[in-house]
Amino acid sequence: YTTKLFIVNQINYSSIAIFNGTNYNSRILISYNCEVYFMIRGGEINKGTVLIIKNAPYLVVEREFVNPGKGTAFARCKLKNLKDGSVLSQQVFKTPDTFEDATVDTINAQYIYSEPEAHIFQNSETFDQISVPTELNPDLKYYLRDDIDYQIVIWDGNPIDVKVPQKMTFVVAESENYIKGDTVSGATKPITTETGLTVRVPLFIKQDEKIVVNTETNEYVERINK
Repeated sequence: YTTKLFIVNQINYSSIAIFNGTNYNSRILISYNCEVYFMIRGGEINKGTVLIIKNAPYLVVEREFVNPGKGTAFARCKLKNLKDGSVLSQQVFKTPDTFEDATVDTINAQYIYSEPEAHIFQNSETFDQISVPTELNPDLKYYLRDDIDYQIVIWDGNPIDVKVPQKMTFVVAESENYIKGDTVSGATKPITTETGLTVRVPLFIKQDEKIVVNTETNEYVERINK
């Protein structure tokens, strides 16, 4: 005979709940057979949130809040499956509804080197090595440097994502020559960084100069003056 414990503790948006010594804001805690599931309201879902859908972790990569005036407000999201890379577009989460919030751990780490099938990081606290499959994010290689701190997201004991800084500085390794007299407003050209990343930049950017790039949009932000 198994004793079943089912507890639903609903907390309003301004209160703090303490569960096992940890504070949770605006959450619903559900305990069933001693298993705890953390729920998040649709209105709290943001870019970067990880949800559990059909037993798989999905990262919110795009989020748009919609308030139709009549009816319930909702978040329209684009989700990426962190296990197989598949994408769910136009997913709708109504503000008052609840959804399972993935219980993930975040580890601070530094990049060491890459192998054909994995990028190797080192835990900044324990110095243990962490192997992140390259298939998780084929473009991650363009943002890896040994002088940057990264955050590795762990779910169910395995790495599912690597968070890079929103802005990073790169060196222009290859650049087309600027044609004097070309004064087209907003004109840009493609350059290649020392990591192999291709970015469109203003015409005045030269080889060996340093630039700042928004890693979320892969767009040029500014030039670093010497």
